[in-house]
Amino acid sequence: MSTTTAYDFDAKSIEGQPVPLKQYAGKVLLVVNTASACGFTPQFAGLQQLHQRYAERGLVVIGFPCNQFGSQDPGSDSEIAQFCERNYGVSFPMMSKVEVNGAGADPLYKWLTKEAPGLLGTTGIKWNFTKFLVGRNGKVLRRYAPQDAPDSLTRDIEAALAA
Repeated sequence: MSTTTAYDFDAKSIEGQPVPLKQYAGKVLLVVNTASACGFTPQFAGLQQLHQRYAERGLVVIGFPCNQFGSQDPGSDSEIAQFCERNYGVSFPMMSKVEVNGAGADPLYKWLTKEAPGLLGTTGIKWNFTKFLVGRNGKVLRRYAPQDAPDSLTRDIEAALAA
């Protein structure tokens, strides 16, 4: 078992600022690769609802825009940020656009997919809005498929927050 945790990684905010994930140590994370022009894009509304409902109890939803699936997030970071704010009122942390698969995959995503492989043990992300729930200890608790609606995760989120 890996001694690495999600808090060992750094990201870059959608505004271009460094974000050491250790600032979220002790919180429950829901890490999601997002896209602005995907059939699952309306999930931003559900993710925002989870953020509003559970932030005070320690949940941090973190969105990572990705353009690797059907070129469904071609815009710049500032265009993506404006889209999320304008259309879904997103106030949870959004990071700079990343790759989640392949040689250029973000180190956090390389780790997440190794810690929580998908169906039949595959490590690759299959599509936008794949979600990873990370416990307060920084370890991956569960991986969710793109079609898993955010509100279907509430039982697992509540259990993670109570742990």
